[in-house]
Amino acid sequence: MNKRYDLSGALLNWYDYNKRLLPWREDKDPYRIWISEIMLQQTRVEAVKPYFDRFMKELPTVKDLAEVEDDRLMKLWEGLGYYNRARNLKAAAQTVMEKYHGELPADYDKLLSLKGIGMYTAGAIGSIAFDLQVPAVDGNVLRVLARVWGDDSDILKDKTKKEMGKKIQEFIPKDRPGDFNQALIELGATVCVPNGEPYCDRCPWDTVCTANKENLIEKLPVKAPKKARKIEYKTVFLLETKDQIAIHKRTSKGLLAGLWEFPNMSGRMDMQDVMEQMKIWGIENGEISPAGKGKHIFSHIEWHMEGIRIALKEPVFIEKLLWVSKKELKTVYALPSAFEIFRNIL
Repeated sequence: MNKRYDLSGALLNWYDYNKRLLPWREDKDPYRIWISEIMLQQTRVEAVKPYFDRFMKELPTVKDLAEVEDDRLMKLWEGLGYYNRARNLKAAAQTVMEKYHGELPADYDKLLSLKGIGMYTAGAIGSIAFDLQVPAVDGNVLRVLARVWGDDSDILKDKTKKEMGKKIQEFIPKDRPGDFNQALIELGATVCVPNGEPYCDRCPWDTVCTANKENLIEKLPVKAPKKARKIEYKTVFLLETKDQIAIHKRTSKGLLAGLWEFPNMSGRMDMQDVMEQMKIWGIENGEISPAGKGKHIFSHIEWHMEGIRIALKEPVFIEKLLWVSKKELKTVYALPSAFEIFRNIL
């Protein structure tokens, strides 16, 4: 990429005609931009839209977020995954209330100091909301830049992200830094796409793109192969009466920390194992039936689950389990999407 080309001009002109209409682009409200950027991490735009609208309706200000009850916050986030994002949002909102009078700071380093905000998010909020001339380098941007520059560095390494951020910063225009960053992200999301062939004929940088000119598109970007996911087998229990269901709260640390789930045991359980578990729970009479199978993929673990349904006439007290109405399971308690297949059976 060479300075003699009007790179920012070509990109911004393309963006002005091709940008998507998204709810968080309606204004430059720092709070709305912050929430959208956190939601968009690891999540597709179309999936985020309804969550964003509901979140904004219920928690329209930093103060509302800082004061929301944890269970309500988790319910609002239910289905988005990576629940630590929501916990970090609340912790950061409390810091913003304590240190910055409820207003996100218009300072890159101060934004970076908030829990859950990394270099990319600080760059996105800083440039879009406050017109700071800072880069916002996410996976989309890394893919575009690796191809444009013909850079075969591993884009999963922090060193590569930092170097590309420094390199692109000199092209960020003073008058439209937020639009430049959003245009670059948009280019990666809709033209230089993550899966499949890029639409080079629609790209404003096609004539200066090294990968396009030198037939390197399939080789770039470079990513080191990830370790194989660990497979874990689980037996999931649906303990239910006509109107109620038993749920369990996960520990405050680790995977899906602090979320509700259906009680489950490690490993595959045969009928004898199930009967033994019923004895431990003090369940003498229950109608047992299979409750389907499910698989859920996390970043480093894969759950293979088999469901067992146990219908009871009335709830049985079981330590660490909570009986709730099936209606409350829909409206109050946040259940990870890993258990969605079993909830749909109810």
